Amino acid sequence: MNIVFFGSSEFAVPALRAIAQGSHEISCVVTQPDRKKGRGMHLASTQVKTTAQELKLKLYQPQDINSGAAVKFLKGLDADLFVVVAYGQILSDEILGIPKIFSINAHASLLPKYRGAAPISWSLINGDKSTGVTIIKLTRKMDSGPLILQKSLEIADDDNSYTLGGKLAELASGLLKESLQLVEADNYKLSPQAEEEASLAPKLKKADGLINWGRPAGQINNLIRGCFCWPGAFTCYKKKLIKLYQAKVAPCGTDLQARPGEVTAVSAEGVTVACAKDTLVITRLQPEGKRIMDAKDFISGHQLRPGDCLGK
Repeated sequence: MNIVFFGSSEFAVPALRAIAQGSHEISCVVTQPDRKKGRGMHLASTQVKTTAQELKLKLYQPQDINSGAAVKFLKGLDADLFVVVAYGQILSDEILGIPKIFSINAHASLLPKYRGAAPISWSLINGDKSTGVTIIKLTRKMDSGPLILQKSLEIADDDNSYTLGGKLAELASGLLKESLQLVEADNYKLSPQAEEEASLAPKLKKADGLINWGRPAGQINNLIRGCFCWPGAFTCYKKKLIKLYQAKVAPCGTDLQARPGEVTAVSAEGVTVACAKDTLVITRLQPEGKRIMDAKDFISGHQLRPGDCLGK
């Protein structure tokens, strides 16, 4: 089959490689335009663009995928199938109707659960024990198309949005290859999603990473895991911002006489902080304007002691 691949983020890279190594032809890779990033605001390419260049594949980077120029370009590719993985723009009905067969998408959740831009983060924030990947036929309504294939994956206790994203990306690449075989053989079944079970996973805002120490330690730890890539779970110490990247829950009895956010212990193991239930031991963090470091390195450079408070 003649395939046009749409993708931008690191999540899409294993799928692009898997399809490129198969029997199908990728006539073009569509990805987001280069953007200015970092403190120097230098132009940076998407990871999919970098991979496509390595694989010597044709590239297309429109500002607006639904523009008249983009429609004309894509029609000229005479594609059998559009494959969309973490592309970053919503495709119009006109675009979706271009390929001879249809357009498919790999989504990092067990749809209809977690429709939206951040399913991996929200599965961790909500403390789910499992998640998965779903391959759907794309429709105009976000992540609501009929299912082609679906496979679940257990979430490890130490997974964060980066590690879980890597596992799901590999799962998606294999599931996509299987889906392409079914579509090529005209041996697939389209199963409608159960609308009554649908939930949303909207893009995280910076404010979503703010830690409320009045919540149980387990919930705060889940927030740290889910916000690992963006926006980072954060609190403050002496009016300076601190991002937390790794922690663990330390169960404690009901006799802990400390207010939420209060530091109860400082040791080589980490910084222990009281929560509404249990305590949280912070092991990796990033002070404002500094690098990510182990808690023991932070402790050695700051006069942090039991009784100090994190947060407002």
